[in-house]
Amino acid sequence: MMKKLALFCLSTLFLVGCADKNQFEQAVLERMQNEKDIKDYKIDPQHMTDCVVDLTSKKMPGLFPFDPTRLTAYRNYAKMLTLTKSEDPQKTMEELRSSFGSAKELAEAHANYTEGVMNCMSAIIMESEEAAKEGE
Repeated sequence: MMKKLALFCLSTLFLVGCADKNQFEQAVLERMQNEKDIKDYKIDPQHMTDCVVDLTSKKMPGLFPFDPTRLTAYRNYAKMLTLTKSEDPQKTMEELRSSFGSAKELAEAHANYTEGVMNCMSAIIMESEEAAKEGE
């Protein structure tokens, strides 16, 4: 009975964790699909999203992907990236400051995301240039 209960709890945590990470990935993907530079450089939005999520996640709080702190970070980052869709952006901004712990931590999260985007864009552009050279 205890093993079944433990398995059920782990399964529930895993499903919730996947949902939180998926919500973050979806928010990043929507941004990448609408990003002018991604279109101009003909970068696959899904490839870019995978890279950004991977890089950004490495600097999120939490020791491992399903750490409750990491799951909260996924939710907060998703909310941060969808701020423009909020019916009350000012209220959402206040909630984000509270969720991240402070305005400084929110700014650090935004910087982490932006750094991930810039590093991924550079890496993917270099990949495509190298592939083009090899194709010649």
